[in-house]
Amino acid sequence: MATIDEVKGWLAGRLPKDWYTGTPEVRIDEDEIWVIGTLPDVSAAGGADAAKAGREGAIQRFRESTRDERVKIAGEARERFRRNVAWGARIGDQTALFTHLSVPVMTRLRLPERELLDTLVRSGVARSRSHALAWCVRLVEKNESSWIGELKEALSKVGDVRSQGPLN
Repeated sequence: MATIDEVKGWLAGRLPKDWYTGTPEVRIDEDEIWVIGTLPDVSAAGGADAAKAGREGAIQRFRESTRDERVKIAGEARERFRRNVAWGARIGDQTALFTHLSVPVMTRLRLPERELLDTLVRSGVARSRSHALAWCVRLVEKNESSWIGELKEALSKVGDVRSQGPLN
């Protein structure tokens, strides 16, 4: 299984240098690789709404003008890493992700957890139990981001130690 460093290294050598300003953010899991790069900011006269529209237009232009090359690179990455690739672009505080997966995750819940999900559905917060569960996951991510960050860092250190072990 490919490591994040291997994926980042391959992308650094494969991506056109003029696509993004700086190094793109790369995230991976068992199913997908995300490549989200920063584009140059655009200036638009007319205030915040005009600036937002200008950024949306620039992201859309990038998406359309790079589509063929992104599809080609994604195919190569899929062959090499056995994962789909989703592309994204960021300008300022606006980020758009193109054609990313929504993967079903099976879980077993007891009555109290199902009641919680059903309450979210009945109240209109969520459309379904699946949507409610995704909402809960996003809420944990938002409210516990520093703890999740520490946990990811600890897992990374475990991976580093394992890679130095006798079975490698």
